[in-house]
Amino acid sequence: MKVTLAPMEGVMDHHMRQLLTSLGGIDLCVTEFIRVIELRLPAKVFRRLSPELYNDSKTASGTPVRIQLLGQNPRCLAENASKALHVGSDGIDLNFGCPAKAVNKSKGGAVLLKCPDTLYKIVKEVREIMPTNQILSAKIRLGYEDKSLAIENAQAIAEAGADEIAVHARTKEEGYRPPAHWHWIAKIREAINIPVTANGDIFSLEDAKRCMEISGCERLMIGRGALAMPNLAQVIKEKEAPYSWPQTLDLMTEYLFIQTHGDKEKYLPNRIKQWLTFMRLQQPQALTFLHHVRKIKTTSEMLEAIRHERLSA
Repeated sequence: MKVTLAPMEGVMDHHMRQLLTSLGGIDLCVTEFIRVIELRLPAKVFRRLSPELYNDSKTASGTPVRIQLLGQNPRCLAENASKALHVGSDGIDLNFGCPAKAVNKSKGGAVLLKCPDTLYKIVKEVREIMPTNQILSAKIRLGYEDKSLAIENAQAIAEAGADEIAVHARTKEEGYRPPAHWHWIAKIREAINIPVTANGDIFSLEDAKRCMEISGCERLMIGRGALAMPNLAQVIKEKEAPYSWPQTLDLMTEYLFIQTHGDKEKYLPNRIKQWLTFMRLQQPQALTFLHHVRKIKTTSEMLEAIRHERLSA
């Protein structure tokens, strides 16, 4: 089994990658996307999004980190892929699944799933500029409005030279509404000859087992589930039990202490609140605690609130 940490825009930054990979079980991280329009981006852009580039493109615990690019211009994406590899990225990932309206309006992300030919051209050009020993992966959804092009899109990506593909088992229009259509991943896996990673609605060991059974995949990608249950990767590898609420509170405290964001007083309390919205999917106490800390604005107040909650847990 291989477990990849999903690239959740605005959520899965390098601080969260550092914390979650330190718990074990995660084999690969993919960064939040870097938007590519026309310019060849400078090295500082890649390093700002992925400080792990200063550490041989690995988190502090040694988990490889792969830069993800998003755009629609094959030549520009290829040039920036080359630059990302030059500054040390562990391979390249292409985003063909982002459902955000702003991204799709500018012809990036999931909207490209309407055009298998464009997917082919992008992947082919990026692949041609990359050394053969570097992995090129792509992330897709099952389609934009419907699933009619799901298999054709995956085949275009595979035929163009991608090494791996991750499939979020919903269309763009379906967003994150359940269920995830894992049986469609099985159809895609049977239609192409490269490894397929299954993504969508994996929140527990039971979910992981059912996803693997239905999709036929041994590779899984976790995102919201990893935030809801921080040690999910270890749980689905059957190495640990899910974290208790006291363990989760201790982890939140650790997260606040490892952060080095320049505007902590505004940033950190809001990040904890954001995290709690995901945790409530697995930890019923998280919703109550979220209501309790909703008006907190400083890191010191948040640490004190966590301390009191920990004493009563």
